[in-house]
Amino acid sequence: MREGEEVSDVTDIERRPARNVVRPDTPLISIVAPCYNEADAIAPFVAAMMDIIKAGGARYELVFVDDGSADDTRAQLSALADHHPEIRVVAFSRNFGKEAALTAGLDYAEGDAVVVMDVDLQDPPKLIADFIEKWREGYDVVYATRSDRGADTFAKRFTAGGFYHLFNKISAVKIPENTGDYRLMDRRVVETIKTLPERSRFMKGLFAWVGFKSVGVAYARPARAAGETKFNFWRLWNFAIDGIASFSTAPLRVWSYIGGVIAFLSVLYASVIIIRTLVTGVDVPGYASLLTFVLFFGSVQMISVGILGEYIARLFVEVKGRPIYIVDEVYDGGAQGAKQPTKVAAE
Repeated sequence: MREGEEVSDVTDIERRPARNVVRPDTPLISIVAPCYNEADAIAPFVAAMMDIIKAGGARYELVFVDDGSADDTRAQLSALADHHPEIRVVAFSRNFGKEAALTAGLDYAEGDAVVVMDVDLQDPPKLIADFIEKWREGYDVVYATRSDRGADTFAKRFTAGGFYHLFNKISAVKIPENTGDYRLMDRRVVETIKTLPERSRFMKGLFAWVGFKSVGVAYARPARAAGETKFNFWRLWNFAIDGIASFSTAPLRVWSYIGGVIAFLSVLYASVIIIRTLVTGVDVPGYASLLTFVLFFGSVQMISVGILGEYIARLFVEVKGRPIYIVDEVYDGGAQGAKQPTKVAAE
């Protein structure tokens, strides 16, 4: 599939024709870019975005969210904000995670449409023009689909494919496969997402859950322009667990079926033992088999309790009602802004 080619065969939502709408002649497009220890990637990204801005066709604002970086990401961004009125920097008080940074970016973006992307240039800025074209046609969400992931390792491609397949099997919400956060969303989509109250956030799922007219645009994903990925295997594993637990009750429900099957097999095995004892007059020996069964059922119980604990932990987080993120400072268009109030999900 060629870069920039439309993808429209993911769900029924994508197959519907775009609605007839009138977009602004010169819309304001907000670019939301979460950053965590991305000092090496900031300059190339801003240079690429300035080329997009100079090309015209729309007005742009760049909303960077510094997610508590330990390097000089924040210093670089604040310096850029002093010289570029298009740049707004939202700096967290500490690291709250990418999902919180995306949430903050949507909260502070003011555009008619909002583009969410990474600063490592694996999300090609030139694709924004295709997004805007589809948006003008009436689509509310235009997402980028990775038709070629040659820049990723085999392990990452394999695990990502497995996650998407499993998620779409057990969840009522379907995420287009090989699709990340890179997308354009109309203002009404953003406002809808901002009303969602949950604190344990899986943004890819939330983007899909709100619906609206959507279409995909295919592209070949390049390698990172600078820096290193912040997602190791353990973080990706936890990310997958968060996604599944946030949008599916299947892991809870499956244990009812497992329990039923085990109960049936237990009764069947007990019947075999009773019949054999009655026929032969010799009971069935086997302390080893008994110990094996005890260990097996103990393991099953621990796994089921662990899954139950994942859901209870999410209830615990929601009940506490803590903010999704806390903003330390905002640098806005050449002037350092006052400290902003914390973000509370129920707002």
